[in-house]
Amino acid sequence: MARFTRLEVLNAIVETGLVPVFYHRDAEVAKKVAAACAAGGARLVEFTNRGDFAPLVYAELAQHVAKANPKLILGVGSVIDAPTAALYIGNGANFVVGPILNPAVARLCNRRKIAYSPGCGSASEISEAEELGVEIVKVFPGDSVGGPNFVKSILGPCPWTRIMPTGGVEATKESITTWFKAGVTAVGVGSNLIRKEWVEAGNYDAIAAKTTELLAWIREARG
Repeated sequence: MARFTRLEVLNAIVETGLVPVFYHRDAEVAKKVAAACAAGGARLVEFTNRGDFAPLVYAELAQHVAKANPKLILGVGSVIDAPTAALYIGNGANFVVGPILNPAVARLCNRRKIAYSPGCGSASEISEAEELGVEIVKVFPGDSVGGPNFVKSILGPCPWTRIMPTGGVEATKESITTWFKAGVTAVGVGSNLIRKEWVEAGNYDAIAAKTTELLAWIREARG
């Protein structure tokens, strides 16, 4: 069962503007990555469903985070179907993210009052997601669907839409500033923040420092 309400999750995304995204097959490494993001000031972390036995790793991670970092909101990404979403929700997922929009996942999350951010790449997909109750739409892949200009184009006729791009968001001040000036609500940042070489070297301080830096750039971009 989720430890945070849907409103708490959505508000945390809006307030901080950042969702670090990662996957690792080793639960001990995953715990250290999550701790590094939290140390850097992140309120949320998305663990992606991308490897064999990923749900087992997530279950161990969720139980650890609940004790070690009780204020950190842990969710799951790369979810494309309702059975997978249900599996992670049963293991404590506080939010569900996917690369595509699946109405069955939206309905399941609505029943459980879990925040759902599906991947959308067109105005029609975004509108359908909102009709299904989605509050923050994931634009994916962010760079391929048109980047910040796509965001501006959507918000023109639909200023109520809240967008969180993932894919194409660089861990640089220029990239962060451009996306937020375009009007995004938040950004999901994966390998550009949780870099493979840092994880392999056990350099978790670098992840924490970069997280802090990203959050500062977001605050600055928001004015």
